[in-house]
Amino acid sequence: MSQQTVIDELQRLGMTGYEAKAYSALVAAGGPLSGYEVAKRSGVPRSTVYETISKLANRGAAYEVRTGEDVVSYIALPPTALLDRLGREFDASIDTLREALPRLAAPTHVRMMHDLPDRSSLLARAEDVVTAARTDLFVSGFPEEIEALKPVIRQAEDAGVDVTAVVFGEDDDPVGRTFTHRFSAPEVVLENLGCRLLVLVADRDQAVIGGAVEAEGWGAYTDDPAVVLVAVEYVRHDIALHLIAERFATADEFDTFWNSDPTLRGFRSDHGAPAALLKRIGVGGKQTRPVRGRRRREPRIS
Repeated sequence: MSQQTVIDELQRLGMTGYEAKAYSALVAAGGPLSGYEVAKRSGVPRSTVYETISKLANRGAAYEVRTGEDVVSYIALPPTALLDRLGREFDASIDTLREALPRLAAPTHVRMMHDLPDRSSLLARAEDVVTAARTDLFVSGFPEEIEALKPVIRQAEDAGVDVTAVVFGEDDDPVGRTFTHRFSAPEVVLENLGCRLLVLVADRDQAVIGGAVEAEGWGAYTDDPAVVLVAVEYVRHDIALHLIAERFATADEFDTFWNSDPTLRGFRSDHGAPAALLKRIGVGGKQTRPVRGRRRREPRIS
């Protein structure tokens, strides 16, 4: 990790650029430095270096030491101690805000829906939804996206959230109650949907719905109760159909029914439509091609 990375992260935790540079220089020195030496090693202007060191001292990140009768030098608070202190201060601020912010919030008059224009924003907003869950979490998706979300999903599960997931593909390390989508190969589902569909709902209160093709993605976040309800029921309905089919239908019977019923065949005729709709919502016309391919006569429940 480069020194610039350290400086950038210290700034993210509240230090100014000069403070982060001066602290990094003191840590790297391994011993006392004069103000002149701090300026020389850090790049902080000599005109502001003593003010900068004073700010570090006020926050407890640096200390003044006397190495001679009239010689003043400075040393850094050890990194582990600084990080522990910053962690305590951060946690205290979060606790305060957790109590105070809801008191400031006005009643919601408009339900939220906002676009997620790429895969990174889709996954980041999905992480937000997962961490907001307190009672239940419904997930439906492909291994590529679910794997990226597993760390926060496991944290939610450890905190007592009831996690239910449908995975389109094999998952050797499932989270919560995971149901593998067994009645169609993942590539068939991908062909029909046109993308790796991701549906994630927390506490039946907020949802992320999106799609991904290779490294690209798009979608939307919403707390609209109607949309959230449909998203939850989509996942629950998919699981229910799987359980019913496994319990009451033989493979031959199901395959014949799936491929011959005219209504179901009509449902499968709009290959790629879900991807196209999500793309319009998430990126407002960005040209991302849905996955298409030769149709295969394999059963699918989704």
